[in-house]
Amino acid sequence: MDRRNKGKSIIAKLFGGFAEEKRPCFKDMSNLTTDYLFGEVWSREALSTRDRSLITVAVLCATGKEPQLKVHLKGALNQEITPDQLKEVMMHIAHYSGWPTGINGLSVLNTVVEEMGLSFS
Repeated sequence: MDRRNKGKSIIAKLFGGFAEEKRPCFKDMSNLTTDYLFGEVWSREALSTRDRSLITVAVLCATGKEPQLKVHLKGALNQEITPDQLKEVMMHIAHYSGWPTGINGLSVLNTVVEEMGLSFS
């Protein structure tokens, strides 16, 4: 399978589908994201998609990238990572990247869990 199709497949697995970018200024970035990020990096065999989801969530939370965190939390939940497991990730992050980042992560997670009709134990 070529990298474009690998990328589309992983994006569909994470986010429930693949849509071609329609906005002209995002087209090139979208192609790089599909072909390289997902088609080459995310498709490497040493780590599972689930592991990469957890890593991505942790990095986005720790660096305060809340809009992208929201997207990747949905992707993580689509990988059968539970809301409670993601809550533990946020609590762990708070100890390494600062309390505010953990609190912000929990806030974004809570919003996503509610939007998806899920719940915590």
